[in-house]
Amino acid sequence: MPPKPKITKDMILNTVLEITRKRGFEAVNARSIAEKLQCSTRPIFTCYKNMEELKTEFLDLAFEYYNQYVANYSRSESIMPYLLLPVSYIEFAKEETNLFQLLFISDMALDMSELNDFYKEIGNEEKANAFSEMIGVQPEKGKRIFLDLFFYTHGIAVLSATGKLTFDSSNSEKMLQNFLSAYVKNESGKADMQNGNF
Repeated sequence: MPPKPKITKDMILNTVLEITRKRGFEAVNARSIAEKLQCSTRPIFTCYKNMEELKTEFLDLAFEYYNQYVANYSRSESIMPYLLLPVSYIEFAKEETNLFQLLFISDMALDMSELNDFYKEIGNEEKANAFSEMIGVQPEKGKRIFLDLFFYTHGIAVLSATGKLTFDSSNSEKMLQNFLSAYVKNESGKADMQNGNF
């Protein structure tokens, strides 16, 4: 009889990803993982001290999965570069609802007592600076626009993830474009975003 394959961290994390995508993270426990891997729960606790440690590592993997989703989206869809992050965020909420709920609703690390706390989150300032360059505005103005765009996008994404809003990416893109046009027009008194020019 051949020996059973050794259970590795990668095997466990990929199993957690599979369970989460199908049934939500609340369905993840030592038994459900062991059942999928066709083993006892012992190998899980050989790799991890406890389920909390496993969850911490899994969140890193889930964020990698999200970042790969955005990268793939940028290659497969024709979209204005400054709308890539918001539109792909909404599409991720629709297509990967359980992962979205874990990453961006129930376990969202963002802790804001003031608006600018948004930029304490790793990566947000860099994204805002890149966004500012893309739309051709000064970084400080771009950061204000990017923050408001995040709140607007997050609202649409949450409504999509909870099934309260159903429409395709072209509608999302139009809504975001209209929001940005109105915002910039209000800020500067004029805007022409149809060709990506402000």
